[in-house]
Amino acid sequence: MTTAPAPHLAGNFAPVPDELTTHDLPVTGTVPPELTGWYLRNGPNPHAAASAHWFLGDGMVHGVRLADGRATAYRNRWVRTTTFTDGATLYDGKGGFDRTAGLANTHVVRHAGRTLALVESSFPYVLDHRPGHELETLGPYDFGGRLTTAMTAHPKTCPTTGELHFFGYGGLRPPYLTYHRADAAGELVLSRPIDVPGHTMMHDFHLTDTHVVFMDLPVVFDHTTPGMPYRWDPEYGARLCVLRRDDPFGPVRHLPIDPCYVFHALNAHDDGDDRIVLYVSRYATYGVPAPAHLWRWTLDLSTGTVREEQLDDRECEFPRIDDRLAGRPTRFGHATAAEGPGSGPAPGALLRYDLRTGTSERYDFGPGRTPGEAAFAPADDVPGGPGWLITYVHDAAKDTSDLVILDAEEISAGPVATVHLPRRVPYGFHGNWLPDPAG
Repeated sequence: MTTAPAPHLAGNFAPVPDELTTHDLPVTGTVPPELTGWYLRNGPNPHAAASAHWFLGDGMVHGVRLADGRATAYRNRWVRTTTFTDGATLYDGKGGFDRTAGLANTHVVRHAGRTLALVESSFPYVLDHRPGHELETLGPYDFGGRLTTAMTAHPKTCPTTGELHFFGYGGLRPPYLTYHRADAAGELVLSRPIDVPGHTMMHDFHLTDTHVVFMDLPVVFDHTTPGMPYRWDPEYGARLCVLRRDDPFGPVRHLPIDPCYVFHALNAHDDGDDRIVLYVSRYATYGVPAPAHLWRWTLDLSTGTVREEQLDDRECEFPRIDDRLAGRPTRFGHATAAEGPGSGPAPGALLRYDLRTGTSERYDFGPGRTPGEAAFAPADDVPGGPGWLITYVHDAAKDTSDLVILDAEEISAGPVATVHLPRRVPYGFHGNWLPDPAG
C-alpha cells in the first residue's frame, strides 16, 4: 500500500532532485531592457530525506538572469550549510548551539557587497556572485565573530544610512531576543538584548526613521510540538516592543495588542513625533488553516495604546514595497493571494494596494496558475517611482514554472514578459531583484 506524501511534499511543494544551469531562455513578451541583474528566490527543497514540515527543508535558491532585454540564464543551487554537508544539528542536547547548522532556506538579500542566504534559526550563509559561480556557497557568516545569536530572515536596510537592522531570537534561557545593527560597510556595530517574557516565534519586525518595533506574539516555543516546535498560546499575550533608534540601549516600551500572529510586515513609518504606523499581514490565530488579511496598527506613544484596523477582507501574504522606502511613508504596497499546504485552492493573484486612497488593483493569473512572492524592481532612481513586479508562477496543468514580469503601475494589464523556465520551481518563500552594481 502506497502512502500519499504529506501536503508539504506533494504537488508543487515537492522538491526538485538536482541543480541546473541553462542559458538563453525562451520569452513571451519583452523583458524590460533596463533590468540587468539576477532575480533570486529562496525556499525549502529537502535533498536527502523528507522534511517534517514545509519550513524544514534544505534551502535552494532559484535564479534568473536578465540582461539586454533577454533572459540569459537560469540557475538553481542548494545552500550547502553544515547541516546539508555534514548533518550538523543546531542543538547538541546539552544546552549548546551550533549556529552554522541550519537550513538557510527563507530569504536571500544583499548588503555591503555580500549575498546572504538566511533562515531565522542560524547564521547567514554567503553566496558567490562572481560570473559563472553564481549561487555557489562560500560559507557561514558571523560578522567577524561579533554575531553570537541567530539572524532573522527579514533584515531591513535603512535607505538613509545604509545600515542593516536585524534581530536574533530563540534559546532556552533569556535573553530571548537581541537587536543588532550593522553599518553600511557590513560591520556589526550594535547588539542589545531586549527583555521579553519568553521564547516566541518572531519572524519579522518593523523599522522606521526613528524606531524599531518588535512583535512579541503568542506562538511560544514547545519542544513537544511535532514538526515546528511552537504552539499557539493566547494566554501569553501579545505586545509591540518599541525602541528608539537614537537611544538603542534606552528603555523599551511594551504596547499590548489583541492576540494574533504575523509572519510578514508590509512597511512602517513615523507619523509625527508620537505616532508610528505599521502595516501587516495578520492572522487571527496560528496552527490551523486560517487566512491572513491586511491590517494597520497605529501606535500612540503618548498614551501607550494601539489602534488596530483591518483594511481588506481578501486573503493576502508575502507583502512587499519598493525597498528604497523601507521605514518611510509609501503609497503603494503589493501582496500575493495566500497559498500554503492545506490552505485550500490558490487564488492565483497579485494585489497592489494604494495605502493613501484605500483602493487596490488585482491581476489574476488564471486557473491553476499560482504566483509566489513578487519582488519590486525599480525602473529609475526615484524611490516610489515606476518599476516591475517579478515572481515565479507555477502552472498546475503543465506542471511547469515561469518567471513573470508585470508593470507595477498597471498590474491588471498582465505580464510584460513571461520567461519560460527549464524546470518546475517549487513553492518557496522570499527573494529579491539584485541589480548589477553600477559601473
